[in-house]
Amino acid sequence: MGRTLRRTAAFTALWKALITGNGSNASLADRLGAMPRMVLATLRGKYDGLGRIMAITAATLYVVSPVDMVPEAFLLVLGLADDVIIVSWIAGALISETDRFLMWENGVKTPVGGPIIDGDVA
Repeated sequence: MGRTLRRTAAFTALWKALITGNGSNASLADRLGAMPRMVLATLRGKYDGLGRIMAITAATLYVVSPVDMVPEAFLLVLGLADDVIIVSWIAGALISETDRFLMWENGVKTPVGGPIIDGDVA
């Protein structure tokens, strides 16, 4: 039961991060719609996101997996902390990658430092 509550909390955090975003103009609907297109473009070799998509997928599988590297049964808070850290990373990676993909899709060049947000390099 604790594992189910933890997963629920983790995915709730991910959902909130996807909704709020990182200050870009992309809405949640834009991001959700971009994900399948991003995966298809990557698989077809048109978009260079394979490594990032694989890392996000592996991290998501780790969070939903019943096998845990730091089990809550023995380490309590530390066992939850590893999942919170990973879900936070997943949220940030999804936000960043969907922004990057949407910019690529619209023909906008991405600076080396990341996407431009409000005139600054992120």
